[in-house]
Amino acid sequence: MTDLAIKADGLCRTYRSRRGWLRPSWNTVEAVRGITLEVRRGELFGLLGPNGAGKTTTIKMLSTLLLPTEGSASIAGFDVVRDTREVRRRIGYVFGGDRGLYDRLSGLDNLRYFAELYGVPAREQRSRIAELLEVVGLAGREREKVEGYSRGMRQRLHLARGLLHRPEVLFLDEPSIGVDPVGARELRQTVAELARNGTTVLLTTHYMAEAEELCGRIAVIVGGTIRELGTAQELKRRADGRRVLSAEVFGATDDHLDRIRALPPVRGVSVDAQGLGQLVTVQSDAGADVEPQVREILHGIRVGRLDTREPSLEDAYVAIVTAADEHRAHHESAAVSG
Repeated sequence: MTDLAIKADGLCRTYRSRRGWLRPSWNTVEAVRGITLEVRRGELFGLLGPNGAGKTTTIKMLSTLLLPTEGSASIAGFDVVRDTREVRRRIGYVFGGDRGLYDRLSGLDNLRYFAELYGVPAREQRSRIAELLEVVGLAGREREKVEGYSRGMRQRLHLARGLLHRPEVLFLDEPSIGVDPVGARELRQTVAELARNGTTVLLTTHYMAEAEELCGRIAVIVGGTIRELGTAQELKRRADGRRVLSAEVFGATDDHLDRIRALPPVRGVSVDAQGLGQLVTVQSDAGADVEPQVREILHGIRVGRLDTREPSLEDAYVAIVTAADEHRAHHESAAVSG
């Protein structure tokens, strides 16, 4: 038995779409460009990346939902193309959102239905469902119709569905998207417990705090390739030497942000909604104090708290993504000029 739960070697996926009928042309999009990674049994591994980076496409190839254009991948030693049936017996797939459940049925009836689909032996179904309802915190609510469930309850039912057949590897594709903070915390606790009990978990998320809390190792995917891979602490070193300025502002426009980005020492700017305002995070070169210039640019709008701090995982993520975008833009510019 291999010690690796997931192995990918040069994994690629290209999409071709046709445009026009009389004089058709083909548009080619490289969604994944040579992903290589190894995930050990029992590891909780994170995939981070912006929208369109290739995270979901990678998971779909690993879970046999998409065929790779190039490269190879295996789950518990079984090839995802040649051994599709064996792979599917060993994996569970849980995605964010409301799809995949039957609203008019109760949570219990949903699990009974999927237990039949997943081939769970009839003599084991009752005890397995009861066990999972306890694990995901839905015991006592299982006879209610799913249409009355909150977003967090739906996600926990999704998780129970994905665990019915005791998968060795569980793929979680942004499971906490849209879930309230209490529901998201309960979901994280459940996922962490699964990993402690030996289930291999591959998690995609846009929430940096979630990735840092749960994942032993994290890969950052940008433009279909892995740009960085390591622990949260190792990735944070990617932002070492940078100065991080956080400003709570109200009414900042794209023009304000573009002017901040244009400052010579600035290496990255991110914006997050925060109540009625925005939290603007500015990364700049070590030794460069951009606070006076930022204050000048923001003159005329309300500025609340403004301070500097140590780089976080989010800062490291922004640094990695920004560097990748700059590299891609430079490469495209060189190709055009050449």
